[in-house]
Amino acid sequence: MAKNKANAAHVEEGIPWKHIIGFALSIVLTLLAVWVVFESTLSKSVIVTIIFIFAFIQAALQLLMFMHMTEGQNGRVQVSNILFAAFIAIVVVIGSYWVMEIGHMNHLL
Repeated sequence: MAKNKANAAHVEEGIPWKHIIGFALSIVLTLLAVWVVFESTLSKSVIVTIIFIFAFIQAALQLLMFMHMTEGQNGRVQVSNILFAAFIAIVVVIGSYWVMEIGHMNHLL
């Protein structure tokens, strides 16, 4: 029992490189999406597709780097949790986009 308390109280020392790399990659993905919107001459549908791709990459990155998805048994990735999170993310993102498009079309009428 004392060993479990010692493990629970263990605090990692040093610089959290995993978090720093994850944060930097998230910033890079965000800046790439902003650049695609403001500086590219691509069509609207291609821009939206690129933004969705960057968003899903960033969501997966954050799940693995920040949300402790690798803390399953034996350090393995928790596949069922990732699939559930991906499903929820897809429903929220596509549903939000659909609602905004419908609202925009109704606003123009």
